[in-house]
Amino acid sequence: MQVQPYLNFDGRCEEAIEFYRSRLGAKVEMLMRFRESPDPAACPANAGEKVMHSCIRIGETALMASDGYNQGKPSFQGFSLTINARDEAEAQRLFASLGEGGQVQMPLAKTFFSPSFGMVADRFGVSWMVIVPRE
Repeated sequence: MQVQPYLNFDGRCEEAIEFYRSRLGAKVEMLMRFRESPDPAACPANAGEKVMHSCIRIGETALMASDGYNQGKPSFQGFSLTINARDEAEAQRLFASLGEGGQVQMPLAKTFFSPSFGMVADRFGVSWMVIVPRE
């Protein structure tokens, strides 16, 4: 069994994909626009170029995403995505990169469980936990 996150960017999916591509090296594995749907009746009005479904790969993880109903108000609550960094330098780079235009929730710091851990919401409101695993 495998559980994969599916994020609804509510009209900002393509922007999010480009952000994750430039910040995390995400690779687009699949992208389908609403205009390509075999069932046009199931598509929101004026959503033709918006992303109906996508799958991006960040490292070993597949992340699926869509524009959903295209209302322009993505809401990500009750979860965080965790990204493991190789070392403290990579943690700092990832944290700063994800936080550009976002909001620091907990600055990177040494904790009892990690030499470097922090929480940041990116510009789309997705919460990320950046951690250097303890060896």
